[in-house]
Amino acid sequence: MQTNPFSLDGQSILVTGASSGIGRQVAIWLSQQGARIVAVGRDMQRLEETLSQLQGEGHTCHAFDFLGGDDVSAWMKALVKASTPLDGLVHAAGVQLPLPIRAMGLDHWEKIFATNVTSGFSLIKAFRQKGVCRTPSSIVMLSSVMAQVAQPALVGYCASKGAVESMVRAAALELAREGIRVNAVAPGVVRTEMAEKLEGLVGEDSMAAIERKHPLGLGDPRDVAYAVNYLLSPAARWVTGTSLAVDGGYLAE
Repeated sequence: MQTNPFSLDGQSILVTGASSGIGRQVAIWLSQQGARIVAVGRDMQRLEETLSQLQGEGHTCHAFDFLGGDDVSAWMKALVKASTPLDGLVHAAGVQLPLPIRAMGLDHWEKIFATNVTSGFSLIKAFRQKGVCRTPSSIVMLSSVMAQVAQPALVGYCASKGAVESMVRAAALELAREGIRVNAVAPGVVRTEMAEKLEGLVGEDSMAAIERKHPLGLGDPRDVAYAVNYLLSPAARWVTGTSLAVDGGYLAE
């Protein structure tokens, strides 16, 4: 009988967006819980910085651009062939790219969806390949409270995160028979580089107003990492197709 159902000891977890922000903190925290991390991002130097902060041994990092046109399924199969099958996938890579509707072109819209939605689908499809993942296993997508509520200048981001949550529900139903759970974590505003860029766009006063909408204040990347840990762990063995809000009370307003 497992004494700690939240433990990830011995699991192999692939984390995208691991070069900064939430993705980096997720990779660090999961390594501290015993997982072997496969850190993925576009910037190899920043990935190596993440790698240096991981606890334990056997971690690797790999530069990959999900918008570069390469076959994600072939890439992941080759990645696993050189190591061991995966127990989990965390897709933390994403963009916000705030812009009002009047200034947004179709290319801007398509970049947001390619990064936040299409890459997620490609990873889910790649992960479920025979020999790539173990049974049981778990996929966690990073969503946002913006899937349910909204802010001006974030129409593309809001739409993309709504699509992520819908995709999670459909994938969870389809992959349950394969022993793969699929869930999302929906953070409120977390103190990351993305939040700093948002403040630069909307200004200090507007950012202060956003913070006031979080009864417990703005979040820390670790708050998201703890939720991801739960959804990956055996403790969540009966949880699939859901989005876990980690938002300091934002959606309760």
